[in-house]
Amino acid sequence: MDALSQVFEDIHLKNTEYLYLQAQGKWAFELSHQTAMITYILLYGEAFFKFQNGEQLHLKAGDMAIIPSGMSHQAYSHQEQTLVNITQIDHLFKGLRDDEIILGDEDDKSEKSLIFSIRSNMDSIMGGPLIQALPTYIHLNNALNAREPEWLRIGLYFVADETKMNRPGRHKIMDHVVSIMLIECVRDYISTLTDQNNWLNALTHPELSPAFSAIHSQPERNWTVESLAETCFMSRSKFAHLFQNMVNETPLAYLQKHRLRLASQLLRLSQLSIQQIAHKVGYSSETAFSQAFKKHYLCSPSQYRNTYLN
Repeated sequence: MDALSQVFEDIHLKNTEYLYLQAQGKWAFELSHQTAMITYILLYGEAFFKFQNGEQLHLKAGDMAIIPSGMSHQAYSHQEQTLVNITQIDHLFKGLRDDEIILGDEDDKSEKSLIFSIRSNMDSIMGGPLIQALPTYIHLNNALNAREPEWLRIGLYFVADETKMNRPGRHKIMDHVVSIMLIECVRDYISTLTDQNNWLNALTHPELSPAFSAIHSQPERNWTVESLAETCFMSRSKFAHLFQNMVNETPLAYLQKHRLRLASQLLRLSQLSIQQIAHKVGYSSETAFSQAFKKHYLCSPSQYRNTYLN
């Protein structure tokens, strides 16, 4: 499996939920920070978004926006943010909702907006490097236009088809469709990158990608700089230099961080013992693993697991 595919396998994009926001008149809504990827498709009307970091986005009819980090944001009917009650929508996500949720004044005859809102939960710790490498949002102008890429039209067709008919298995279908759309958006984003030090460029670099694939698919192996260089058919010195320049850390430092992220996931989601987890992520002893884990997460593996369970 290639490195990018393995990364998406690791983040466990699942439990997709959606709702329709029917907004009219003067309206506003807010979504707090989510450990989830958020997607908005503006079916008609327009909306003005303001993110926690100060960035802003204007969506028009047919536009789609993906917010990979789930960053807290607000949306408004008008660019000039007048006094209006802000509806908190966190609690409105309840599975796959086909009913329309009304925002604003139903009696107001001004332009209406219909916003298809999707929330897909993910493992934000495993997804950390991906989230940090992506922008606050990915904006696709006029995504519903026939001239847009075929993958996008097919993806949106599947989304529309699944929302029309309440058929068995649609929760899993939605998870897969949203995952495919995110992968394609990331692919398109990588093709526009000019920053050679972006982690995504390193992940897909023709010379380095075999090493990333090896690390992500077989973290339990006793990797050395030499053996990772061999997967790329490069000399040790050339590989180490290129990796350091593109990732801003050494190959073994990257390997250790990935192992510890994977260990945190196994502590949260599996019933494996700490010794089993240590071996599964490449540590020869439970003691060595526990010391490395505590140094990184400031608590022991057992404390970490108990905190999550409680």
